Amino acid sequence: MRPSPLLVIATLSVLSCRRDPVNAAAPAPAPAPVQAATPPEAPGQQDYFRLCAACHGADLHGYAADHAPSLASPTFLETASAEFLRLSIAGGRPGTSMGAYGKAFGGPLDDAALDRLVSFLRQKAPAPKILKAPTAGDVIRGGVLYAQACQSCHGTPQTRGEAVHLANGAFLKQASDAFIHHAVVNGRPGTKMLAFGRTLRPEQIDDVVTFVRSFEKSPNIVELLPPPTGKEPLVLNPKGADPKFAKVRDERFVGVDEVRSALAARRKMIIIDARPPSEWMRVHITGAVSIPYHDLKRLEEVPDDVWAIAYCACPHHLSGDVVDALIKRGHKKALVLDEGINEWHRRGYPVTAAKGVPVPAKENLPPPPGPLLPGPPFPMIRPDAPPKAGPPTMAPPPRP
Repeated sequence: MRPSPLLVIATLSVLSCRRDPVNAAAPAPAPAPVQAATPPEAPGQQDYFRLCAACHGADLHGYAADHAPSLASPTFLETASAEFLRLSIAGGRPGTSMGAYGKAFGGPLDDAALDRLVSFLRQKAPAPKILKAPTAGDVIRGGVLYAQACQSCHGTPQTRGEAVHLANGAFLKQASDAFIHHAVVNGRPGTKMLAFGRTLRPEQIDDVVTFVRSFEKSPNIVELLPPPTGKEPLVLNPKGADPKFAKVRDERFVGVDEVRSALAARRKMIIIDARPPSEWMRVHITGAVSIPYHDLKRLEEVPDDVWAIAYCACPHHLSGDVVDALIKRGHKKALVLDEGINEWHRRGYPVTAAKGVPVPAKENLPPPPGPLLPGPPFPMIRPDAPPKAGPPTMAPPPRP
């Protein structure tokens, strides 16, 4: 039986549609999956995480190390102008762990980088408030109030507390009376700093602000040391024996007394200043080399068989970063100076200091006696009432 012409035509049509496997074009590749776009990094964000987050926290809420304050508090940002932030970052807070990061002071940030960092800090800030200067108060009454309500956290000119050291000369130079007044009235939400506008009368707050301003005095003129060259000898007493540290806490921390004794005995070691170079230019342990926590290239030169002691002012955080970096490189003789550079300086141990650098204020950082709750933390004092008998915790200065 002969096939139907229609069947032949259909068969030929199918065969003609088949492609020669040799000459056939390759199938089109599957479209690449669409990747979500990475949000652009905010200007200054990289420098913040490289230099600031270690103490102020990745979320800017502070208190990651050495009680560094929150940079995200709305009552701070609404009064901290770009200029205030710029000056604070550039010049630091001498005598504390807040180093100077501006190039003019020996730090790593030039003017453009400072501007970018300030922009990052203020990118979500509320609109700045125009503050009215407070009325001048009574310094004697303010001293009594300060001793009762503020001193346990903010300290005295001679002793730091766990909160911002209000007697710091750099702070007082940059903070206006209106800035301080706003902080006292409104507090710092999310921190231990209460809003004292709820418990103090306006005239009492004026008295406190006047007393805080009385801490200010003529600043010391500091002639910075020459910047580190990066070629300073690493090893102290290279022909000496290894130190024998009798007390090493948690296999990580060695006390200032032990290190001082080892140096006096001319033991072989390396002392690393982990702070920004600007702080090394103010004061450093005699013989210490500057290897800042944000620029660790010189760690490659550190020999593995020599004890390396790193210090900062925190006193553990930045120096701990350097010690951790050494350990990752296989170094087995790296320790943190337990009490840090400030205690070393206070005890009169050998330092190389720029002219005019004072001995740091003592630190008194006990935990608060209990939770800080809203409400009067002390007896209310009438503005016309004389102080109670007996001296206050801190003697106020004489009436000007």
